[in-house]
Amino acid sequence: MAHRLITQVVLIGSRVLGRAFAEAYKQAAASSQYQRAQAKAGGTTTAGRANLTSGMTLDEACKILNVKPPQKGAASAPEDLEEVMTRFKRLFDANEPQKGGSFYLQSKILRARERLEAEIRPQLEKAAQDAEVKEGWNPKVYKDR
Repeated sequence: MAHRLITQVVLIGSRVLGRAFAEAYKQAAASSQYQRAQAKAGGTTTAGRANLTSGMTLDEACKILNVKPPQKGAASAPEDLEEVMTRFKRLFDANEPQKGGSFYLQSKILRARERLEAEIRPQLEKAAQDAEVKEGWNPKVYKDR
């Protein structure tokens, strides 16, 4: 009698686990397919997508720091970064918890700065590389006398 009960428990348990795994696989496959479709439809626009590190969209970060979205041209990148940093410092200091501010707001301001920096830094690096290529490589050569 006991072996029959144990056998039934094992069979029912394996059936339940099998169905759960099958359902989880279906959901994962559907999610993956949806993300691929969104990536194809979205193209290269990052304004509406959240950054994986900060979990914040570019529009949300711009609204928090009250700055314009960074332009794609590398010429305006240093000014954009400078403006982001000045706004960040002012808002971060104004929301200091010891002065009656909010730690939550401070963390949102920090994440907004990180998101905007992640958008601007590649432009700065590309501009530096372009300037280096344009300038050329000029090694310092010392001649022995």
